Amino acid sequence: MAMSSPSKEKKDKEASEDGDCQGDSLMSSSRDVGSEHSLSSLTTQDESFHCTHHAEASLKRMESYLMRNQLTDVTLIAVFDWTTTGWFLTVCLCTVGTRRIPAHRVVLSASSLYFAAMFTSDLREASQSEVELQKVDGEALWILVHYCYTGSIELREENVETLLGTACLLQLQEVVDACCNFLMKQLHPSNCIGIRLFADTQCCAHLLRVSHDYTTEHFTEVISNQEFLLLPADEVAKLLSSDDLNVPSEDHIFHALTAWVKHDVSKRKKDCGQLLALVKLPLLAPSFIADHIETNPLFREERVCLDLIMEALKYHLLPERRPMLQSPRTRPRKSTVGALFAVGGMGANKGATSIEKFDLRTNSWSAVAKMSGRRLQFGVAVLDGKLYVVGGRDGLKTLNTVECYDMKTQAWTTLPAMSTHRHGLGVGVLEGPLYAVGGHDGWSYLNTVERWDPQARQWSFVAPMTTQRSTVGVAVLNSKLYAVGGRDGSSCLRTVECFDPHTNKWLPCAPMAKRRGGVGVGVVNGYLYALGGHDAPASNPSASRFDCVER
Repeated sequence: MAMSSPSKEKKDKEASEDGDCQGDSLMSSSRDVGSEHSLSSLTTQDESFHCTHHAEASLKRMESYLMRNQLTDVTLIAVFDWTTTGWFLTVCLCTVGTRRIPAHRVVLSASSLYFAAMFTSDLREASQSEVELQKVDGEALWILVHYCYTGSIELREENVETLLGTACLLQLQEVVDACCNFLMKQLHPSNCIGIRLFADTQCCAHLLRVSHDYTTEHFTEVISNQEFLLLPADEVAKLLSSDDLNVPSEDHIFHALTAWVKHDVSKRKKDCGQLLALVKLPLLAPSFIADHIETNPLFREERVCLDLIMEALKYHLLPERRPMLQSPRTRPRKSTVGALFAVGGMGANKGATSIEKFDLRTNSWSAVAKMSGRRLQFGVAVLDGKLYVVGGRDGLKTLNTVECYDMKTQAWTTLPAMSTHRHGLGVGVLEGPLYAVGGHDGWSYLNTVERWDPQARQWSFVAPMTTQRSTVGVAVLNSKLYAVGGRDGSSCLRTVECFDPHTNKWLPCAPMAKRRGGVGVGVVNGYLYALGGHDAPASNPSASRFDCVER
């Protein structure tokens, strides 16, 4: 009887325990020890063998060697002094002093491009048994060395910044990405500035962009936190120079600057001129300039500040010269411009109910709540932060209904209807009330005008225009309501008239050079512009359309 030796039994047992390692195809054959056939004569095809857990098992053994300090061939020495780091490392726990970490060059080189370059080149560290790493936290280095053996790491709020900084040095990109994603999830108005500065020092472009965008988006909350007050002047300048700051008005920027200067007046007063130049003073109300800036002791002693204040006052006192006074300080920040709404119109050969909003800061369109019904040829205006949609047609009949969209609640509300059904009307807001001008009631062209009082919540008639006008352009300039062009039923018009709410009268104005129905109008820098339109009579809608502009 043949007996198996103890060593053979042990090997068989180990083989059975390593059952995960198996060939891609399994073949079995019985051969007598004394067979005179060779191995090659019994094999019909080559076999490929792959152990699915070989790499994992090998690294696990290497990890055990690391933990027991066996077969190590290099010792990393981390030298860290927290006094040499930036102020923004506010939550991380660092090991002060030195730490010695034995490791295996081949494992480090296989995981880290930094170590690969160090140990496979002619650098002196390639032959040294000890390698010193300056300004590296010992605990962070140990965690990352251990990661090289396991591929696993635990990120916590108190260690993520030191891990990210060390991973950037060692060029462990997967760890860098993981740390950046972790920090992105932790962004808050109280820490976003520190994370932004840290990302900048570590050259983490994506984290820098995300944290910067977060800072600008939440700027009104950021400026009330300690991080903002501790910023150096050059970093404050970077923030204030951004047109992406999300603020309701420019006075928030001025108050932020004032708070920053007051935090350390003796050292920061010298920076007032440079930083005040980044505040868009011409866009502030004259009363604000007089009450908060001109009399402010922080700014009235610096010649540069006085020049900036004078520039802002000229912008308000001489509106006719504004085209010559343009500068970065007269260009509004994107958030103060507001949003652009595209309302209703034609869709699939019928009136649309949808509305889209364009955000200048993100350069993108997004859908908002739909209107209650379809509308064509209606009037639109903004009053008290709400979007009013007035009259129009639903495809079958002319409407007198009115609804408004509250941008804060993102909800539509139905308002009292006008006295007259109107489509092709013009709408404008003048000194509080909203005006619905002209249009067509389904039977005839209109010269009547109705006024909506938002306080009394009712419509009333004011003086009619001198001319019937449908598809009329309406705009407000110098406290007067202008009715531009349109069509009166027989032809398109080039005439213009304006309404004075204090006298309740319409007065004729200089006519345009061209007849324009369906004209678009707008006011820029004290000028009224008439854009496009057509000169088609009611019976010939295919006549000329214009791409020219008058003012």
